[in-house]
Amino acid sequence: MSTRVSIHPNRLESGVSRLRNNTPKESIMAKKPGDATFIKDPLWYKDAVIYQVHVKSFFDSNNDGIGDFAGLIEKLDYIAALGVNTIWLLPFYPSPRRDDGYDISEYRDVHSDYGTMADAKRFIAQAHKRGLRVISELVINHTSDQHPWFQKARNAKPGSKARDFYVWSDTDQKYDGTRIIFLDTETSNWTWDPVAGQYFWHRFYSHQPDLNFDNPHVLDAVLEVMRFWLDLGIDGLRLDAIPYLIERDGTNNENLPETHQVLKRIRAEIDANYPDRMLLAEANQWPEDTQLYFGDSKGPDGDECHMAFHFPLMPRMYMALAQEDRFPITDILRQTPEIPENCQWAIFLRNHDELTLEMVTDRERDYLWNYYAADRRARINLGIRRRLAPLVDRDRRRVELLNSMLLSMPGTPTLYYGDEIGMGDNIYLGDRDGVRTPMQWSIDRNGGFSRADPASLVLPPIMDPMYGFQSVNVEIQERDPHSLLNWNRRMLAVRKQQKAFGRGTLKMLSPSNRRILAYTREYTAPDGHSEVVLCVANVSSAAQAAELELSAYAGTVPVEMLGGS
Repeated sequence: MSTRVSIHPNRLESGVSRLRNNTPKESIMAKKPGDATFIKDPLWYKDAVIYQVHVKSFFDSNNDGIGDFAGLIEKLDYIAALGVNTIWLLPFYPSPRRDDGYDISEYRDVHSDYGTMADAKRFIAQAHKRGLRVISELVINHTSDQHPWFQKARNAKPGSKARDFYVWSDTDQKYDGTRIIFLDTETSNWTWDPVAGQYFWHRFYSHQPDLNFDNPHVLDAVLEVMRFWLDLGIDGLRLDAIPYLIERDGTNNENLPETHQVLKRIRAEIDANYPDRMLLAEANQWPEDTQLYFGDSKGPDGDECHMAFHFPLMPRMYMALAQEDRFPITDILRQTPEIPENCQWAIFLRNHDELTLEMVTDRERDYLWNYYAADRRARINLGIRRRLAPLVDRDRRRVELLNSMLLSMPGTPTLYYGDEIGMGDNIYLGDRDGVRTPMQWSIDRNGGFSRADPASLVLPPIMDPMYGFQSVNVEIQERDPHSLLNWNRRMLAVRKQQKAFGRGTLKMLSPSNRRILAYTREYTAPDGHSEVVLCVANVSSAAQAAELELSAYAGTVPVEMLGGS
């Protein structure tokens, strides 16, 4: 059976269909899973849709110009109504905030700007009450140089347990085969500390010394931190920058075997005492290297992280649109290895960092820079510091297409706060702050984020004519049934009805027209109920015709899932 279809330019939704048996009694939609089921399911992360939030930028409840936990609690109903079921919080711990909170000075407390520990506990309880899981950050590669561990280490005797909490050297030539990640700001991975009289090692900023996991006391301290937050009810932990935990001479100091031994210890603690919790690996590596972060056990579970971000897929979605060719996507999916049955990829379009172009070739990076960041102010390190809507020049069709692919590809999708309404960015702000501006709630003062003096805000809101809060905000879009916000709500509602998206297999179709990306997602439940979803996307800017080979589904009828016929 060959089916000929015509697909509108830069569209996917016209080709999202459920294949069902040609009998009148067959139900088109699977039963909607309840929130209680999601909260109790130990594999909840497979059905998760993650919403990434920066506490400081979401909502300010006390009008001091900085978002806080009390404000986030006020907006939990908005997050739940969006259709997501998991909240990922960026670091909210005490910090000098020289790296926006990833420079932690105290692991077991809340930054005073964001509230109190009681506020954090109340937030977790209120999120769970609404059927929302909570993921927080476990930043264990490095700390702030203001952390008491580092202050004690720099004053301790060389070779002592306290000193060896960090990595020290008498020379800055050690580990010279290691790349510098933040090329725009750092010239070396070593920084001289006059107090210690030695160089300390750092893979990121020079104010973020790396912890020394060759010292067993470091892992013991990290496990104590992890237990603290899991005991408070945190459901998942994103492990920041984990490929860089261990250093060895003569290597590039990434993905070393000893790093995986550390992760196995962490996972063993999870399995023994917190079996319904999850570890999410941030490993910006090629798929075959990232696969190792799920572990090497022979069973279905893996013995390291439950989930890992699929970094190489993300830039290739953008490349496919730019080249009007499905090959970048199908090629990286072909290179993606099998993972343990109970593990899961996490996928995304944008987040709080730059759109990283580390996992592309030099030629591909230049192409993407020229296409999506012609203004060099939008470039940082090896990436692009722009939000989703500005990346595609506010083209609603391309925004919808990218989101549709995100929600239907294998893995757990992550949405970045504000992208659901098409928020813009400010490339004139330093570092990555341009994509971390306050959430735009209304046309009110400061976009409804805060009643504080605009000069006192943690970051200035977007105010330009196209993306400013006067024209792009939640209040307006909630009233408009055709808004991007309501489109996203409808898409998430459809996704929630189909287990195939979170737990199903992927089968790529290969129409001769390379401007058409087509695949099926298939899932069979333990009770024998099966789902087959056909997804067809046109990655070009013009209408396309294509023939799909669907003989394997003879006897079934495609039923449009998003309206139409």
